Formats: sequence, C-alpha cells, structure tokens
Amino acid sequence: RQRVMFHSIKDGKQTLLQLPQQDPDYHDYILMMISPDGRYHLAYQGLLETRPIALLDTQHPVPQWQAFITEKNCSVLGHIMGNQLIAVTDIAAPRGRVVAIPLKAEKRNDPQSWVELIPESDIVIRSITPVDNLIYVSEFVDTYSRVRIFDQQGGLVGEVPLPGNGGIANEVFFPIQNQASSEQRNEYVFGFSMLSQSWGVYSHHPSSDHLEVLQAPQITIDNAITEDYWATSEDGTRIPYHSLRLATTDNSKPQPTLIYAYGGYNSARPPEYPGAMAAFVAAGGVYILGNIRGGSEFGKAWWKNGSMQNKQNGYKDLYAIAEDLINNQRTTPELLAVNGRSNGGLMCGVALTQRPDLWRAVVPQVPVLDLIGALRHPYGRYCIDIEYADTESLDEIRNMVEYSPYHLIQDGTTYPPTYLDTGATDPRCPPWHARKFAARLQSANKNGQPVLLRVWENSGHGQATGRDSLVSQYTHWLAFVMQQLGMEMSLPSLDKNKTNQHEITMES
Repeated sequence: RQRVMFHSIKDGKQTLLQLPQQDPDYHDYILMMISPDGRYHLAYQGLLETRPIALLDTQHPVPQWQAFITEKNCSVLGHIMGNQLIAVTDIAAPRGRVVAIPLKAEKRNDPQSWVELIPESDIVIRSITPVDNLIYVSEFVDTYSRVRIFDQQGGLVGEVPLPGNGGIANEVFFPIQNQASSEQRNEYVFGFSMLSQSWGVYSHHPSSDHLEVLQAPQITIDNAITEDYWATSEDGTRIPYHSLRLATTDNSKPQPTLIYAYGGYNSARPPEYPGAMAAFVAAGGVYILGNIRGGSEFGKAWWKNGSMQNKQNGYKDLYAIAEDLINNQRTTPELLAVNGRSNGGLMCGVALTQRPDLWRAVVPQVPVLDLIGALRHPYGRYCIDIEYADTESLDEIRNMVEYSPYHLIQDGTTYPPTYLDTGATDPRCPPWHARKFAARLQSANKNGQPVLLRVWENSGHGQATGRDSLVSQYTHWLAFVMQQLGMEMSLPSLDKNKTNQHEITMES
C-alpha cells in the first residue's frame, strides 16, 4: 500500500499526494513520471498491467491532478513528447500497438479518440524510447529482440543494427523498463547479450548506421552453437525453446541437459546470456531456455493463457519441451535436469511432483511451494491474487491446489534427486516454503534419492545478494546437477596445506 509524497527541495516540506483512482480500495505499485520539460506529471499504477491513472499540468491556471485512464485491465505505457503521450498499449492489441494520446483532450480516457501510429502485427511491441524527435521501438520477433526507429507520425525510419541474435536488457517487470527520464535523450543506450555472449552496453545515434560500444562483453563462449526449436504442448500450442552447447558436444546422441524456464507474471525471458549456467555448457552440457506460457514473449495472450485458471498450461509447455528433447534423442530422463527461480521455483516443484519420471535432478530456487500456506502472508496473498487465483473465489483456489507442490507429494512415490535453494531473509518467497517441502518430500520419498535443503544466511530473493555469496550458491547447485547427471568436473590442483581448500574447491 504505497503512498506518494511530494518533497519540496525549496523548503524541505513533504506533502501527501491525493491521486484520483477508479477504485479507492485498489492498491498496487505506483510509478511517477515527469515530462522532459517538467510541465506534465504522470502517475502510473499496476505492476503487471500498468496505465496512467492521473495527470497534472503544472502550467494550468489551477494545477490539480486529473483522472487519466480509469480502466484497470489494460496496459498503457509510454513517454510524453510535446503535448501528447506516445505509448504502447494492449487495448485491442494483445501483441501491442503504439498510439498517440493528446494530453489536453477531454476524451483522453477514450481509446477511440487515440491516434494509432504503429498497428498490431505478428511481432510483439515491448517498449518505446524517445530519442530527439524519433521513437525507438523495442520488439520481440519469435522471442529475439529487435529495435526499429519511427518518426512521430508512425513512419519507419530505420532499424538499430544489433550485435547479433539475442535480447535487449529488460527489467524483470514490464512497466519499469518504460520509466521515463526527465532528460531529453539524443542517443539510444541499451544493454544486449546473446546466449553465447555476456552483456555489453551500446549506444546508437539516429544519424548513424552503426553502434558505439560503451562496454564490450567480457565473456564469449568459444565454439558455441545456439539452436532454435519448437515443441508442441498438449493443447497444440507451439512452444519455442533455445539450445546452447559447445561444438564439441555431440547433438546426435543424448547429452546431459539443463532446462531453465520462468513462465509467469507477464515477465519475458529472451535468449540472453545464462550467467553462471554457462559453466554447465563449458563442462559439456546442453543448456535449454524454455519460453513457456505465463511470460510475455508473445504478448498479453501468452501471459493470460499461462496464468490464473490457465496456469497449468505453462507446466504442460515445460513437459512438452522435455518430451521433445527425449523423443528426438537429444537427452534422456537420466540426463535431464530442470531449474527455475521464484515463480520458476514453483514451476520446478510442480514438475517434480506432477512428472517425476522426466527428471534426474530438480533445483527449485527461492521457491513458493505451499500456495495455500502463502495465503496467510500479505505479500504471498498479493502475489497469488495477480498470477495464480482470485483469493475471493473458492473455485479458483480449488484449481490452484491442483498444482500446489506441497499438496501433490504422495507417500511411496519415487521422486528424483532434489536440491532446494533459498535465502534466510527472503520476504517474497520465505524459506519456510523450502523447509516444509523438503521435510514432506524426505518423508514421502523412500527410494534413498537425496533431498537436499540449503538456506543461505544473509541472502534474500537474489537481487541484493553479494557476488561472493552468489558464486557459492551457484557453485553448490550446479555441482549437484552435474554430479547427478554423471558429468566430470575438472578442478585446479590444490595446495593441501591451505586452510581454505574447501572454499577453493567449491568456487571452482
């Protein structure tokens, strides 16, 4: 329940802003935006579906906040250019379109009065960035990033020459990446990576036909091969997934394989550098990025078809990817592992309990695993309300229980080796989820397979975790996966007289 305060630099006083809202009982994240010239102030609301709820014109004879968009189930996100809001919206366009909304018009709340600049198409429009008098439009083309340049009338001017096939750096949640700066931009600055290359920072000037490298990528996986595949889910939906391996890893026979996916909260996972999981590839494994439903890689419908009452679709998409890999003899259940974080940690718990036959190793990180128990926590209830079930609907809660991992564990079932990884100070996915699930799984799993639990002290949901701690965390669970898949791990020679031999080994 956020409050918005106005702080006066002149006199140091703070006042509480009273923003007009359609529903005073509706509470969600609020984002403030100011136009480059300082005239207009916009208040955005909503984490997953975000739209401007209030507008202030500081040059009005009597400045006061006016209601802007009153409909809740939509996204309208953009930047003020002159006296209009240039925005990406999913109203009447699940994959996005770009519109111009006059700020002075009385009918600015009426989508019928908006001017369409870029219509919806097969590609997904992600965000826009004003540069001088042009609009840089970030898009997804079959999950890969593309950036095109348009004028303010919607005319195509050009395209940014990206370094390759990969992903533009995006914030985890959709609205944050559209946050406007009060400064006027004269260049387009962005982060970019590929599956085989770490992040670099680049700049593009509208008058240039090439990129300026501001920070070069530090890591390139030598002899890497990336491949694109499509699996078919149970309902016939085609699900894309991407493969990363070394050229020396033989793709004609089953190989140790690690699937990573997220599939939730309208959040995209484009084909970008896998970070520490690149060590798995360097050791001869195959890394798979699955773009399952619940994310935003194909627009609003892709999210809606994998959330709330449709949440099970995303898990079926994951199983379709695993089965496609197995059926094409690129791996086997004895060589297949799955990993995910947060909502992806829940996905791992579901995969473990619904389809234990598919996996040799499962690693849920910072997971939510008891969805009924999560209802007792205000933040847990909030997260459930926006992604899994309407907490006021008994039917939706019943549907949610059908994939709540803790409640799916059955005594006597053979479950694969499991490593639960969580932070002791995580407020989003508290460690009791992993503790409770581990205890229940250990009790039910009588086949002697390991069920390991690691609760990291002074570690939360991941974003603020120190680098040294992250190195240890990833080293532990990746070593577990590689051990379970029978992979060889080369370690440096060690001086037995060193007291920190264990730490050196685990870091390696």
